[in-house]
Amino acid sequence: MSTGTGGGFQDPPAEVLAEAAAAFGLLATPARLHIVWALAQGESDVTGLAERVGGTLPSVSQHLTKLKLAGLVRSRREGRRQVYLVDDPDVVTVVRLMVGQLAERAGHLAQEPVRLRELGA
Repeated sequence: MSTGTGGGFQDPPAEVLAEAAAAFGLLATPARLHIVWALAQGESDVTGLAERVGGTLPSVSQHLTKLKLAGLVRSRREGRRQVYLVDDPDVVTVVRLMVGQLAERAGHLAQEPVRLRELGA
């Protein structure tokens, strides 16, 4: 393991880099990123998420399953509904920072909803 000279930070172990790459890989699709962005604003069921992000119920459900298996979101039962929420607050921070910065650079307000269909997903 080598040490970086810029800023005095040591390189993280290979396992940590692999875990980070896997998390970024899961967020590398507009659909999943939009779902995490929406859940960062508050919990929701799959129907609400599908309406918000402009996806179909089966598609959003599949994305949620992958995000859940990766530990990025979790769900809880509320009566007959499954309610989803972000399980890792640090992921929320990263997503808000990245999307917010890009929206600002593009001249968009981060609060303006962008539908998946507009992103070509």
